Amino acid sequence: MMLHDSGVYWCESREGPISNMVNLTVTGGSVILQSPVLPVMEGDDVTLLCKTKTTPSNLPAAFYKDGSLIRKQPTGHMTIQHVSRSDEGLYKCDISGHGESPSSWITVTGRPTTTTSPTTSTNMPPTSALSPYSTTLHLVIRVVCHVVVFCPYFISTFIVVSLYRLRAKENDPTIPMATATNAEQRLCEDYDDIGAVTSEHQF
Repeated sequence: MMLHDSGVYWCESREGPISNMVNLTVTGGSVILQSPVLPVMEGDDVTLLCKTKTTPSNLPAAFYKDGSLIRKQPTGHMTIQHVSRSDEGLYKCDISGHGESPSSWITVTGRPTTTTSPTTSTNMPPTSALSPYSTTLHLVIRVVCHVVVFCPYFISTFIVVSLYRLRAKENDPTIPMATATNAEQRLCEDYDDIGAVTSEHQF
């Protein structure tokens, strides 16, 4: 591995997903600082690992930000809890007797803010909260709706009942029977009168 092999490495498949990116730094020294390659969100925890290429990775190390000492850790790793914008900067570490690592830049970004649109209520306000004009208008609208709904029903019912009664009168057999009975009675009376006159002339 040469110095020009330093860079950001990742792998991807034909389906599309890619792996996490790894920042690989090749230096002339033996100390390496492992830090996040991608920007970190505010509020997240960030762990920095300082190790050597040859010796175990849990050696004591000193961590620096922008050239100033932050702290010394006995195990070679440091965790920054709940990072903020003030934690953004250039970091490096140093292991006594092995040298210091190349500097690595850490970027901190703000969390995206989600805005929720206010919900609009479609419910009618209570009657007590309405003005007298609104109350009257509401009652008029209700009456008009009832009239529009029920008027066709009443009109159609009236027409059906009227047609039924008219048809019942046309099909009633009592009227012609009564007329025929009256005509027969008159014919019998006339016949009796003729018979009486004939009897008188014979005597």
